[in-house]
Order: sequence, then structure tokens, then C-alpha cells
Amino acid sequence: MSMNQGLIAELKMEAASTKKILERVPTDKNDWKPHAKSMKMGSLANHVAELPGWIAMTLTTDELDLGTMDYKPTIPTSTEELLAKLDENVNKAVAAMENASDEDFGKMWTLRNGAHIMFTLPKIAVIRSMAFSHHYHHRGQLSVYLRLLDIPIPGMYGPSYDDMNVVKEEVASAN
Repeated sequence: MSMNQGLIAELKMEAASTKKILERVPTDKNDWKPHAKSMKMGSLANHVAELPGWIAMTLTTDELDLGTMDYKPTIPTSTEELLAKLDENVNKAVAAMENASDEDFGKMWTLRNGAHIMFTLPKIAVIRSMAFSHHYHHRGQLSVYLRLLDIPIPGMYGPSYDDMNVVKEEVASAN
């Protein structure tokens, strides 16, 4: 199996789990945050929906200069907008990976802020760390936000505690 096919399979599986989390985000609480040093929920959910886009960006460029980029996040105000953003970024990532050879994943990529180079790594390492792992980290963070708001957490790698209680309640009401 080529490198891109394994990554595409992982991305699609994880995108399904991400979708389940993002469906639960109450966009009317976009400004809520659990702590003064925490990111607002809307910003965090937007970041989670955008992170798969790093895959396409990494594969189609040789570097990102934070000092010259013109990034202005748009915080979705509805669940539909949030899910559409995720789908758009996942689709871009899949398309970029479908067109990438194993050699493309070995090419070097740099993150810089002007003259300051933060790192230069093979594109596969950037994708695994800055896209996949970074995505999972923030998705987990978002699940904590939901828990603190007493919003049931969907299972991502099997049933969650909340999923199990729904099953128990359904069985109890059936008897």
C-alpha cells in the first residue's frame, strides 16, 4: 500500500469521529471558554474543522511563513457551517494526498516566522504532527469543553460513557 492510501484511510475514519464531536458544539456558546487562558469554544471548533486543511497546504507548498500570512479566521455561527468547513478541508486533503507520491511525502517543508525558522521536516512528519496529531489533541480538548457544559460526548473509538447510558436507558424503558 502506498503512503497516501494509508493516510487517506486514517483521515476519513478520524473525520467521521470529528464530525460527531462538531455536531454537538452549541454555536450559540461560541464565546464560552472554561478558563481565562483557554480558547473560546467557537475558535476551538473552527480550528478543529480547519486542521485537515494543513494536509493540502503542506503537500502543495514548501513552507509557511507566519510573518507574512494573512489569516483571518471566520467562526461558523451554525452547525451546518462548521460541518461544511470540516468537509471542505477533508476533501481538499484527500485530493492532495491522492495526487501525492511517496517521494512527495519525503520532500522537506519549513515553518518560519520571517527569518526565524521554527522547523524544517519531511512533509510526512509535518502531516503526522501538525495535521493529524494536532487535530486529535484539539478534538479531545473540544470534548472536554462539551463535558463541562454537560453535553453528551459521542464515542470516537467505540461507545462513550454517554453512549452506554443511552443504551442502558433504552433497555430499561423496553422492559
